[in-house]
Amino acid sequence: MDTMVRTVNPNRAKKSIRRAFKKKRPIFLWGPPGIGKSEIVQQITDDLPNSHLIDIRLSLWEPTDIKGIPYFDSNTGTMVWGAPSELPTQEFAAQYDNIVVFFDEMNSAAPAVQAAAYQLILNRRVGQYKLPDNVIIVAAGNREADKGVSYRMPAPLANRFIHLELAVQFDDWFEWAVTNKINTDVVGYLQFAKQDLYDFDPRSPSRSFATPRSWTFVSELIDDNEDDETTTTDLVSGAVGEGLAVKFMAHRKVAGNMPNPSDILAGKVKELNTKEISAKYSLTVSLCYELKEASDKNDKKFDDKVNNFLRFAMDNFEVELVVMGIKLALTQYNLPIDPDAVACFDEFHDRYGKYIKAAQNV
Repeated sequence: MDTMVRTVNPNRAKKSIRRAFKKKRPIFLWGPPGIGKSEIVQQITDDLPNSHLIDIRLSLWEPTDIKGIPYFDSNTGTMVWGAPSELPTQEFAAQYDNIVVFFDEMNSAAPAVQAAAYQLILNRRVGQYKLPDNVIIVAAGNREADKGVSYRMPAPLANRFIHLELAVQFDDWFEWAVTNKINTDVVGYLQFAKQDLYDFDPRSPSRSFATPRSWTFVSELIDDNEDDETTTTDLVSGAVGEGLAVKFMAHRKVAGNMPNPSDILAGKVKELNTKEISAKYSLTVSLCYELKEASDKNDKKFDDKVNNFLRFAMDNFEVELVVMGIKLALTQYNLPIDPDAVACFDEFHDRYGKYIKAAQNV
């Protein structure tokens, strides 16, 4: 028996799911809590033309929620099954090219509920209800090793799915984070301490631990500009654990003393009086955020701001940070940098071109 498990990162999972979707093959996403299984399904649905997602927490359902409830039809004199309202009717499905029915927490559902779902997945019908042809089924759940509430999936049901096990990858999260404007202190800290993105240990008694989801909570908590540091630390600790909260808040305190990114891009600040590397990561991310906003607003001083960014980076940042900054600007934000319009571009390219090219080939 093959006991090896092949893991995939979120980007590879998306490619596999899209390909399986073309053949209407059901997918099961396995992975520990908080790594973004639900978000992946939402993103793929959003990418499909004219599509709709139906998100069902199967662990909260009863068998009758899938099968429906029988009632007496006085016209025929027989018992018939009322279709469950959460599942799409033929009329509703006709409005879309694709409908994704997502059974989240499927293996946390009671065995009787899984049995009812099995009939729906196997035969694409249950009782008198039939899934429309344009419905795609995706399911997700935590692994038994994660020590969550779960039931072993029956082999016949498991065999109906294509199984993908997700692994946390910092680069995938980073791409998502900058696109979704996760707080720059969070992004900068984790860019410096990548290992702290995820530290879930199912053997630990701690109720708080770091996951991509809990760092999103931290971003939301510190975005509200409250200056009560003690309360903020309590909340961050409740999201990612006390140890990481102390490290992150220390980083944030140093990062808070960095120059205003707008002043750097305006050429008002040319020197950086700190050697704290994690704070420099946050500043690099903040500068790229500011450039992105300037580009989106068609700022007439955009080229000057790019020039000031590159000059500041050359004068104050280590090679690793310079390469990270330009890759972020070009690949994540697709900034329209015109070499002919940026005064220091040739000097920048001469000094760092070989490093950037090497980084792009990794």
